[in-house]
Amino acid sequence: MYLCRHKTYFSSLFYITTMSKSTTTRNVIIFDDNQVRKQLLPFTYTRPVALLRLGITTIDEKWRAMLGEATYSYLTVPYLKKKFPLKARRNANLMVAGHVVPTPQLAQQVLNLAHGEALMVGEQLIAFNGSARDFDARHFTRVVFPEQPPVTICQLYDIFERNGEVLCQDFDRLTHRRRSQPIPDTCTVIGDPKRIFIERGATVQGAMLNTNDGPIYIGPNVEVMEGACIRGAFAACHDAKVRIGAKVYGAVTLGPHCKIGGEVENSVFIGYSNKAHEGFLGDAVIGEWCNIGGGTTASNLKNDYSEIKLWNYATKRFERTGLQFCGLFLGDHSKIGVNCMINTATVVGVGVNIHGAGFPRNFVASFQEGSSNAGFKNVPFDTFITIAQRVMARRNITLTTQDRDIYKAIYNISDRYK
Repeated sequence: MYLCRHKTYFSSLFYITTMSKSTTTRNVIIFDDNQVRKQLLPFTYTRPVALLRLGITTIDEKWRAMLGEATYSYLTVPYLKKKFPLKARRNANLMVAGHVVPTPQLAQQVLNLAHGEALMVGEQLIAFNGSARDFDARHFTRVVFPEQPPVTICQLYDIFERNGEVLCQDFDRLTHRRRSQPIPDTCTVIGDPKRIFIERGATVQGAMLNTNDGPIYIGPNVEVMEGACIRGAFAACHDAKVRIGAKVYGAVTLGPHCKIGGEVENSVFIGYSNKAHEGFLGDAVIGEWCNIGGGTTASNLKNDYSEIKLWNYATKRFERTGLQFCGLFLGDHSKIGVNCMINTATVVGVGVNIHGAGFPRNFVASFQEGSSNAGFKNVPFDTFITIAQRVMARRNITLTTQDRDIYKAIYNISDRYK
């Protein structure tokens, strides 16, 4: 279990946006730990930490489900605040960490916090009940400890390393006392059919579904095409597609509107991304609005079976992971062309376009285009925006002025990593 040091850097934000009037509705602020957020780049370039997907839902959705009715907002970096605004009260805020995965027991402990109390594991702050000023100063009247250490996401690889465990928890919570749609007779089931849940509107025909190693969740309007072989733990969120003949090993999560084919193992797609054709992807995390071309394979194991080192944005160097298996981390709006080869443990930033022969280096900074053979060049910002608008329009989603401002802020800081 990782112990993540909390660091405050939001004081001016707090007092500009503090709401002076109190209301009876609980005010929940999901905060980013600054050090953790840096470790989770490039995915936290474009979203608060809690909007990372783990298991079936995002961490944010888990907190909302378990804490119940409240006013929710985010405490994150300044350039994200227009899209994800902060709504703080002067004295009555329930602060919860966006990198901590709640359980019902943990959520109840958070709800039971008295004013001024903090919930911590070592130096890792999980929750605090009190004023914005006391939170910022780390002034706690009493510290309590969780009954069990929670799952925390502090490194990029924690997302796929903990995905199976959290997916099983989400499955039990989301399907409790609910009835699945019938499993079609055209499907072959291996294991307990009660560990398969098919939501209304989903289509599953001629698939092989194996629950021996984990449950299988098929969300609303999901299509699983004939010939697909799926081993749990597996989750497909609404409007996702598993194409003909896909080979899916647990633990895999497909966010909304994702499309996969070929061979996928132990990977998380946050949403709106495609790997629709042949090729292997394993031990990977894929952001939003990404596309991986047909025939592209991303290695997740070194030829000499040695320990993997991974690019770390916080330290600006490759760090030891203790892992033997680690694949691709692909930031939002990044694309990889057909028949590309990706090295073990490759981190790709936001707005990158990789194509051509050869293996790109294990870290590609944001807003670059090219290949290992031809080299990389900067992508003009207006070109990136034009492509992003075109891609999002295919899902009837508009790139807003707020989105543009976020990408511009990322663009302005991307040179420090090139």
